[in-house]
Amino acid sequence: MIFTRLKDLREDHDYTQQQLAEMLFINRRTYSSYETGMAGLPVEILIKLADIYGTTTDYILGRTDIK
Repeated sequence: MIFTRLKDLREDHDYTQQQLAEMLFINRRTYSSYETGMAGLPVEILIKLADIYGTTTDYILGRTDIK
């Protein structure tokens, strides 16, 4: 669930993986690994993503469907 939400949010906001990686001060491959589930999503990154998208961490984690 989390990986689908990450990709959906990114696409809904018309961001590329590269743009998000730059906003998060990480490598694009690292960000890509979060979306594909190849790497765990650190709490710090989760919080930053919620801030960028104006949503809650619970929404990103799939704990709620309310953005």
